[in-house]
Amino acid sequence: MSTVLAYTSPAIGHLFPMVPLLLELKARGHDVHVRTIPKHVPTLSALGLNAGPVDSRLMDIEADDYTAASTKDALASSVDTFTARAWFDAPDLRLAIGEVRPDLLLVDINSWGARIAAEESGLPWATFSPYTPPLQSRGTPPFGPGLLPMPGPLGTLRDAVVRRLVIGAVEKLMLPRINSLRADLSGGTLPPVSGADEMFRTAPLMLVTTSRPFEYPHPDWAPDVRMIGALEWEPPAEPPAWLRDSTAPLVLVTTSSEYQADEVIVRTALAGLAAEPFTVVATLPAAHTGSAGAHRASGTEAFGPVPANGRLEHFVPHGPVLDRAAVAITHGGMGATQKALSKGVPVVVVPFGRDQHEVAARVVASDAGVRLGRKRLTPDGLRAAVQQALTKTPGARRVAEGYAAAGGAAAGADALEQLVRLPRKAGEPGAVPPATGQG
Repeated sequence: MSTVLAYTSPAIGHLFPMVPLLLELKARGHDVHVRTIPKHVPTLSALGLNAGPVDSRLMDIEADDYTAASTKDALASSVDTFTARAWFDAPDLRLAIGEVRPDLLLVDINSWGARIAAEESGLPWATFSPYTPPLQSRGTPPFGPGLLPMPGPLGTLRDAVVRRLVIGAVEKLMLPRINSLRADLSGGTLPPVSGADEMFRTAPLMLVTTSRPFEYPHPDWAPDVRMIGALEWEPPAEPPAWLRDSTAPLVLVTTSSEYQADEVIVRTALAGLAAEPFTVVATLPAAHTGSAGAHRASGTEAFGPVPANGRLEHFVPHGPVLDRAAVAITHGGMGATQKALSKGVPVVVVPFGRDQHEVAARVVASDAGVRLGRKRLTPDGLRAAVQQALTKTPGARRVAEGYAAAGGAAAGADALEQLVRLPRKAGEPGAVPPATGQG
């Protein structure tokens, strides 16, 4: 048995995918501790995890990249957010290490300071990435703009030119801040990183919650980057009575759990599908984040009358809805999109920013749904996109099969156990297989 300490970013889109992995480790007999969003501590404790809150000051540093006027400004805003949080999550993780005395650390990719503290600790540790990390790979377009792969010499040339522009901008904004944090938070004991790939790959292991065929081939990713498929979890809740009584096929509409002014997706879906033979279920998780802006902008009271076939909810368990859904309409968040695809439900993705353009591109490339640009987000445009997405069910099912084949939480736990080389006899449940990369 080993003691594991996990540290999450203060966003449910980062916490929820980690929970199945933590529960798998617990089921294998490990002593699992997690520091996370304060309001979810009781739920995680009830699951048998040793849960505690992250520093409450982290919850006050909200992402406001959605207010930026350009992609570059949005990136700069995100850098400011993660840098500001780093000054609290680094000492917060150090404090937790002193209390728990773990054998292994698992740290969210967006917790910049905690990752520095983990690296400095000398303990075995891994990065947990609930979205495709922006790592370079041969044949893969540069991360960010949402370009589709383009084979042949023309694609190679395009990617080389765009990579210089995109990665150059990322490194210009991020590297000085990252290296300043590394120097200041480690007291000068950690060396600077030289590029974007090195910035994200400071851990001996990175677990990424995706897999082929949703993710592009990465034949040159080293075995330390392990794609384990989508991980699904949501707080235990009884399905509402109206869901049990509904007979029409469902369309699930999701917005970001970290507010980004994307509630227009809900308004457009309710209007565009009002006369269609669906029950439209729209959820607004950001209305519960505690953000005053989120409450003002995305509370259900801001939407006025809802059509007869519409349901507008702050929260409803997505799993039971998706079990009966024909299509899901998402903002392109990795968690919401993959949750639908895991059940073989095709998606319409309306990306707003962050990694969402890349998620949308992967939906198109895997033929598992439709990408709809914000300029085409009209009731008629969204209705047409839903009709097109209905033809993509075979692609969504192939993606679901790929996620299952990647191994999920069990594969992630195997990789973590291998990292600390826990003693297990050959043939014993949970015995660690030889390390392999996934291309």
